Amino acid sequence: MALAESFVAARSGALFRGALVLTGSREAAEDLVQETLERTCRRWRAIAAMDAPDAYVRRIMVNLANDRWKRFRRVVPQQDTGDDRPAPGDEYGRIDSRDQLVRALQRLPIGMRTVVVLRYFHDLSDAEIAEDLRITPSAVRSQLTRGLEKLRAQMPALSELSPPRSRKGAEIR
Repeated sequence: MALAESFVAARSGALFRGALVLTGSREAAEDLVQETLERTCRRWRAIAAMDAPDAYVRRIMVNLANDRWKRFRRVVPQQDTGDDRPAPGDEYGRIDSRDQLVRALQRLPIGMRTVVVLRYFHDLSDAEIAEDLRITPSAVRSQLTRGLEKLRAQMPALSELSPPRSRKGAEIR
């Protein structure tokens, strides 16, 4: 079981960051990671023998998040994003911007949100995301492009900081 404990120690931080963006709340993210790791531990022998245990565990988390989303659909209140950008060195403004980004992500359809989170919070390639979600790489690129367009529409500051790129390499910088 030491191998499972080292996996949890090494990956729980990244899983939590992804879960936080998928769920939008710290408490829900903690619950999601806990349930993900619980399911992982129950099947650890089989998961550890896989070529990509990280991908399998991420898939568990995404499936659980999707199930929760479908079960507990809730409307996230719209907030005025205005033109307030944090001044350099303004830590509170940066926190507010992150909060606005998480809220904007919550307003995306679950498929788009999942693709954006896997790309930018887990740093996965199109092929890795496609494999995790069992969709084609072109579907990943399509979901990513549409998701980024929706995010830019909700948060104009993203458009100014990050001009849209071609479909082959859409990235938020």
